[in-house]
Amino acid sequence: MTIYEREIKRIAEGDLPWEKLEGKSILISGATGMIGKCLVDVLMARNVNAPREKRIRVAALSRNEERAKERFASYMGTEDFVYRSCDVNREIPECGQVDYVIHAASNTHPVQYAGDPIGTIASNVTGTKNLLDYAVSHGTKHFCFLSSVEIYGENRGDVEKFPEGYLGYLDCNTLRAGYPESKRLGETLCNAYQKTYDLDFSIPRLSRIYGPTMLSSDTKAISQFIKKAKAAEDIVLKSEGNQKYSYTFVTDAVEAILVVMLCGESGEAYNIADEASDITLKELAGILADIAGTKVVFELPEETERQGYSTATKAMLSAEKLERLGWHARVHMEEGLRFCVKQGSGFQN
Repeated sequence: MTIYEREIKRIAEGDLPWEKLEGKSILISGATGMIGKCLVDVLMARNVNAPREKRIRVAALSRNEERAKERFASYMGTEDFVYRSCDVNREIPECGQVDYVIHAASNTHPVQYAGDPIGTIASNVTGTKNLLDYAVSHGTKHFCFLSSVEIYGENRGDVEKFPEGYLGYLDCNTLRAGYPESKRLGETLCNAYQKTYDLDFSIPRLSRIYGPTMLSSDTKAISQFIKKAKAAEDIVLKSEGNQKYSYTFVTDAVEAILVVMLCGESGEAYNIADEASDITLKELAGILADIAGTKVVFELPEETERQGYSTATKAMLSAEKLERLGWHARVHMEEGLRFCVKQGSGFQN
């Protein structure tokens, strides 16, 4: 059993308040993405030994139907899984009554930010509004909006790690600002719908996530490093590598999302970060080079990549608020990276 399989099984059989989801339906946007895929795997694993009346019905949305057929081959056509090809920036297709919505659809890496800036903003604003409207009209009990460390902006130098109440500087008059500013507005939309329609919601704010469900198109630094290491090639660092960020293995992130949704206070935001995995890009590249038996080389980024890069040099999250709900990361950086390089099934198209 791989680390990924072990963790999926542990979460599915763990002591989350699963009774809240028994017999309920969950709509997941961005279902074929790194986090969405893992969410679906956990929920479907929960169904394996559950009696029919307690199974969770999963409605998965994504734009790429061919990718969905590959990612969800073992679930397609089963009683508890429904797939709909959908761009959340357009009308949401009918999926029936939905008890929970988890909005995970978003452009999440540099080339997407720079190459599709309008789509980046739209999925976090228009897509969020469309899903909120669907939730209101279909009796949804809870809306979970996946946000990001990016909303904190630049560290002003007054904190080591961002608490949930922190708000740093963002230059809105830049192409790169489309992602963090639209995530901020997505959070505000959730508050507006709670006020107007009494819609319960929560906001998990994710650190940088990695794991075996990454897609081959992912251009985040850690994704590129892992791909190089898997191919036994030198790790290419496109800066001095002094930026220090928080990271979380995908199964830990998914468990945290479920904890926030099922155990957190309505209307609250919770940071998700494995604080044992706070690391600089240079250190990260070094670990992967050691695993692969290669070396770190430095290379200037292409212009499109550069435009999509974060300018933050220190962006670490405090997960104290989430840990008070009982969540703790299980797969730390070196173990997670080694798995992705040596055992992971590889990136998918």
